[in-house]
Amino acid sequence: MVKALTQSSIQLKSQKEQAEQTLKQLMQTQSRLVHAEKMSGLGQLVAGIAHEINNPVSFIYGNTGYALEYSRSLIQLLRLYQEFFPAAIPEIEKYSEDIELDFLIEDFPKIIDSMRMGASRIQELVVSMRNFSRLDEVDLKQTDLHEGLESTLTILRHRLKATGNQPEILVVKKYGLLPLVDCAAGQLNQVFMNLLSNSIDALRDDERNPQAGWQPQIQIITEVLNAEQVSITIGDNGVGISEKILSKIFEPFFTTKPTGQGTGLGLSISYQIVTEFHNGQLQCDSVRGRGTWFKIVLPIRNIKAGMSDAARDASRKLTATA
Repeated sequence: MVKALTQSSIQLKSQKEQAEQTLKQLMQTQSRLVHAEKMSGLGQLVAGIAHEINNPVSFIYGNTGYALEYSRSLIQLLRLYQEFFPAAIPEIEKYSEDIELDFLIEDFPKIIDSMRMGASRIQELVVSMRNFSRLDEVDLKQTDLHEGLESTLTILRHRLKATGNQPEILVVKKYGLLPLVDCAAGQLNQVFMNLLSNSIDALRDDERNPQAGWQPQIQIITEVLNAEQVSITIGDNGVGISEKILSKIFEPFFTTKPTGQGTGLGLSISYQIVTEFHNGQLQCDSVRGRGTWFKIVLPIRNIKAGMSDAARDASRKLTATA
């Protein structure tokens, strides 16, 4: 009887462990499918918006150059009239005063120049959106990692600016001379987005007073580790993460944010992209009160050869599912 109960207990324990493992795999699969659907849809949406914005902005940018040239020519013509016909007709003199002609002549070229600068910034954003929209690419290509980082920072620029009583977040870049790296650029851009967004959230939640000398800061360091690997480190000087939470941050659906403000998938998916799809490493180090640092280590070449067939197939299936 005792022997039968012991065997039954062993079987139940084994079944429980199998059930827990199956549940964990199902949760991971669900998180990947959810991510794939969202990222593929987002990639198509962003690419479409970028295309629709680019055409009219190109017209505006191109024509502002002509508008600036024409305005200068017309202003020069006005000055010639003023020089050779100084005795203006009273009606013209009065209208010139009404419209503040001298101010108009000075300000009009500045307005056109500012329009040109604004159109240029929109074009820059469109390029960043196009780079970032390659979210559903799974084929590995030689990629400039700095381009991906810059595109992501451009998209996040509005979150870095000072707002209300929150100071500007300073971004310090220490870029090394990286070679082109074999990777799926869109997927790594998503990793950069997740890590940078986490840093911004941490700094925005920090209640330290900037007037006391504390400056919220994100630091990005890239370097060649050896002949086969490069690293990207993204860190902040926020409040840091406790050891208890640090051990769980890469688990699917784990989040410390209030309900509705986080899915708990960002870091889990980032870990999967780096480790499974790129045969790399994603590590996190944090000190309470000093900040948090995420370090990505990637192989430079032959990444595809280093990926398992299962990981490569999973990557393609994630895209196909969406």
